Amino acid sequence: MEQYNEELKAHLMATDQQFRSLAEEHARYHQQLELLEAKEHLTLEDEIEENRLKKHKLQLKDQMNAILARQRTQQVA
Repeated sequence: MEQYNEELKAHLMATDQQFRSLAEEHARYHQQLELLEAKEHLTLEDEIEENRLKKHKLQLKDQMNAILARQRTQQVA
């Protein structure tokens, strides 16, 4: 099942502009979070930004998962 999911994601990255845009934005937020988490000490502003990035990243992931679920449903039907 995991291989199927990866293949489906790869297919959507190649064929679905919305999915690709969401994935690219998700990756940008992931990189920004890694930079914040690499800091030895986070300021209050850093912590607020970290929480904002995590929330937005999760929203993007939810949207991507909805597209994946729709695609799986269409393939079964």
